[in-house]
This record gives sequence, C-alpha cells and structure tokens, in this order.
Amino acid sequence: MWHNIQLLKKLSNFFFCLFFLAVVAGVGAWLLKKPIYALQLVKVQSMDGKPLDHVSDMTVRNIAVPEIKGNFFTADLEEIRLAFEAVPWVHKASVRREWPDRLIVSLEEHQPLGSWGDDGRLLSTKGEVFTVNMAEAEADYNLKRFSGPEGSGKEVLAQYREFRRRLAEVNLVPAEVRLSDLYAWSVRMENGMLVVFGRDKEPRPLEMMMDRFLKIYPRLVQKFGNRIDRIDMRYANGMAVHLKGSARPDDKAAGDKEAADRETEQVADGTQ
Repeated sequence: MWHNIQLLKKLSNFFFCLFFLAVVAGVGAWLLKKPIYALQLVKVQSMDGKPLDHVSDMTVRNIAVPEIKGNFFTADLEEIRLAFEAVPWVHKASVRREWPDRLIVSLEEHQPLGSWGDDGRLLSTKGEVFTVNMAEAEADYNLKRFSGPEGSGKEVLAQYREFRRRLAEVNLVPAEVRLSDLYAWSVRMENGMLVVFGRDKEPRPLEMMMDRFLKIYPRLVQKFGNRIDRIDMRYANGMAVHLKGSARPDDKAAGDKEAADRETEQVADGTQ
C-alpha cells in the first residue's frame, strides 16, 4: 500500500477535503453566532392585511417574543409559530424570515360567534372553542350562547346554522343552542321561547321534528300569541306547549321522553 503512489495521492486528497470541510463548517458555525446575524425586528401583521383587533403589542411581547431563540439563521420557525398561536385571540400564525435581520409573523384572529358552556370559553365562527377575556368579547360582539360535550364545537356550529336557516321560515332567530351530554338538542330563540327537540335518531330524526315544528308553530302563535314559553317536540305524534306564568319543568334537554309534564298543554299535529 505504501508503495502505491496513486492510492496515497487519493488518500491525501480525501483527508485534505475532510479537513477543508471541517474548517468551512467551523468558520460557518462561528459566523452564524456573530451579532451581525442577530434578529433586530419581529414584525407582526394580520394575514388579510387589516389591523389586528385584539392581539396587542404588550401581549405579544409578554407571551411570544420571549420564546424566540437563536438568530436569523438558527431560529426555529415552527417553535415561534406555536408560541404565537398560544397568544389569546390568535387562531393561526405563519412565520418567515426576511433578510437580513427580521422575522415576519402573520396572524389570523379568532372571530367569536358566542359563549361556550359556563366556564368562560368562546365558540368561533369556525367551530373552535377558545379562551380569552370574556368581558372584552362581550363588549365587542353580540354573542350567542352554545354548549355541548367536549369536542363538539364544529357539530354544534353546523347545527346552529341549520337551525337559523330553517327557523327563518317562521321568523324565529336562535339565540342559544344546546347539545346535552346525551346528545339531545334544544334551542332558545331571541324572543325567549325554548324548543326542545331531543336526540337526533330514529324513529324521530331531528329533521322530521323540525318539519313538524315549522308546520304547526304558526297555528300555535295564533292560539297562544306571545305566551309560549316552551315547546317540547319529544312526542311521537304531537308536542307539549308550556305557557308563561305556569310552573315550568327543567328546561335542559336530557334525551327522549314519552310522557309530558302534566302542567303543559299537549297538542297533536296529526302526523303518524
């Protein structure tokens, strides 16, 4: 081997290349740590170009900025994105580098539709449940009320939109939608009336109960006017109408039942 000139030249060239690469890597690592590449600016903006309504500079400085580690080259953009998405009101964040010394952070804020449950959370227009300062949200938005089992936000939102579309046929507007732990639906209208639909299952699926309600509700208004407090749709061939001023049963939908409270007026709709 030691007498093989060609092999010795190849080995020499190989080790020289290794040495050269190690020097380049070392110099590169040293240069990357120099202050010249330190981040000088973190620019925060909205994704749609409009002003941010709720994300404040102070909140960003206190929550997200301390999580930024490294310089222009070494900062972990994914970690920074997650840090900004932990800021209240932030739904989504994207982060990119801008030469030579800045990060551009684009944010999309949550748009609340209503409160969620009784623990100070909100439901967004995309069906996501999030937590912010409730007083701030109530001051800026006309909030509906929603509740449901954990993880059911998108389902409740979709059903609210369907309720709103169908109830417009009889000039009713839903103000509160509940999905109980037994997956029973109930809706309170802006006029204060509660409609209990129960569970969406055979033999009385929710769509069928809605059809029955829309068919008979105008007749109920003609008969009772604005005295209707609660309508219970959980009956095979009719409904129970509870009027204002009489003793009222618990207004939380808790699943299907076949017997009405005796102090409600039972109304048959003629369907089978």
